[in-house]
Amino acid sequence: MTDAADYPRTARGSNFFDTDTNLIRLLERRAGPVLEQHEGRLSEFGAWVGDALDRQAEYTDRFAPPRLDAYDLDGNRTGRIIFNPDYLACHAEAYRRGAVGLPYTAEGVGPTGAPSHAVCFTMGYMLSQADISIHCPVTMTGAVAHVLDRLAPADIRGRYLPDMVRMDGHALSGGTWATEQHGGSDVGATTTRAEARNDGYRLHGVKWFTSNAGSGLALATARPDGAAPDGRGLGCYLVPSHLADGTPNHYRTRRLKEKAGTLGLATAELDLNGAFAVEVAPPPDGLKAMMAALEYSRIHNAVGSAGLHRRAFVEAAGWATHRHAFGHPIRHYPMVQDQLLDMQMELEAGTALAFESVFAFDANLADPDDGGDWLRLVTALAKYRTAEQAVTACRQAVEIVGGNGYTAEMVTSRLYRDCLVVSLWEGPANIQALELLRLVAGKRHGDQIFLARVGTILADLPTSHHEPAVEEVADILEGAVEECRAALSYLRRNPDHGPRHGRRLLTLMADTLAASLLCEEAVAELAWGDRRKWLVASRFVRKVLGRLDPVTANIDPANAAFDAVLAYEPVD
Repeated sequence: MTDAADYPRTARGSNFFDTDTNLIRLLERRAGPVLEQHEGRLSEFGAWVGDALDRQAEYTDRFAPPRLDAYDLDGNRTGRIIFNPDYLACHAEAYRRGAVGLPYTAEGVGPTGAPSHAVCFTMGYMLSQADISIHCPVTMTGAVAHVLDRLAPADIRGRYLPDMVRMDGHALSGGTWATEQHGGSDVGATTTRAEARNDGYRLHGVKWFTSNAGSGLALATARPDGAAPDGRGLGCYLVPSHLADGTPNHYRTRRLKEKAGTLGLATAELDLNGAFAVEVAPPPDGLKAMMAALEYSRIHNAVGSAGLHRRAFVEAAGWATHRHAFGHPIRHYPMVQDQLLDMQMELEAGTALAFESVFAFDANLADPDDGGDWLRLVTALAKYRTAEQAVTACRQAVEIVGGNGYTAEMVTSRLYRDCLVVSLWEGPANIQALELLRLVAGKRHGDQIFLARVGTILADLPTSHHEPAVEEVADILEGAVEECRAALSYLRRNPDHGPRHGRRLLTLMADTLAASLLCEEAVAELAWGDRRKWLVASRFVRKVLGRLDPVTANIDPANAAFDAVLAYEPVD
């Protein structure tokens, strides 16, 4: 993209990879060998997402969402879910293109020799820009495959995993059945019962919120007879949609949920009426296995939130470029420019934060002995902050487009409805705060890892006074790091205060890490002779961490370079 005027009126029809300069540069910096190997695959995926998938998403959302065919001709309950053929074809195509299966092939091995999931997460980032109702089942399929690969007994892994990771268009999709009406996020309160049989288990209970309800294989939490009544008593079970003889398994759809968004996604209440299942992890490891699936899904939630944010920004920038009001394109008006720069600034921060969790995931696969504290910590921060900003960005896109942005003809309306779910999926903010507290105020040492990571970035900030506001940015960032250090030290001494302050700590640490990662990117690009990212990073540090007065502060340098910043052009 060489000029701000090149933003299309709508992103549909564009290549969601080739036009994403920020993403490509991030991958060049952090995953160069992976990008070099898979750039063609990602480009082809971006072209498909930006055209065929996006068209299907609008059609399914507006005219052909999934329906429940509850009874057969004889009045027997079937609970059969009907999808339109375009949705099914696009769903299958995502797997054929490697959105789940690539890490399980020879091509999916990273430079360390361990499987790399970076390409799959990058595909998830693009999927959500067109259809989060496809991205969600891809996410859960990836999560179930990851658990089978890493935690399931060898016979179960060998029997079921190949059908989930095949790339011939016939892969089985996955689901994660943990939520029950009385428990919500408290998965340990599961009342579904697992009855042991000679050939496996039979599950009895109700799962209250099952996304991708038409999945071929699902992980479910259940409690074997006689097991402990808390989370330690849970097992994790794999439930196929059909039995070995081809007949449907013994569970039925009560009803499909009527939701604000993700209308293309079948979300259901399921009655488990003695459903056949095999044991993936017995108590006390069942909850751990399900949490491994949720951890994987949280990374997808973060990249998906960043993807939603990117689509909202591109639609807003395109509309502002082509819409004339009062004699000028509205992107010429200073208040609109400020909105666009803020959306773009937050987009780049969110993308950096989300992909930090992606790279931490691959690093943990390459070295499982590192304990995974950084992976868990950065995932909690990324999941929280990217979701919050995605909701803000999608609302802002509707506002910039105006009345048209509120209508079903514009993708901004669907984005706004769909984005509301990313704050809830895989645990809302308070759950992420509790996860954070376990890592920084308990027996683990996530606080020290965090301080070391941001401290290294702070130490590498440029010392040249030729950069705008370099001393101010360094002082603000150093102050934020010290604020984090003081808060973490306080909670180490007073862990009982954590539940009250966890949400505030989550915000402080997420903002500080996002700012630090932007500065790290800026330093790298300064070495290339490009100041553009520095303008973005310094704006973020001053506005988010420094809370600069928007009226009395000096004009931000990014405003003066608006066209170049918006267009990802180099700034000398």
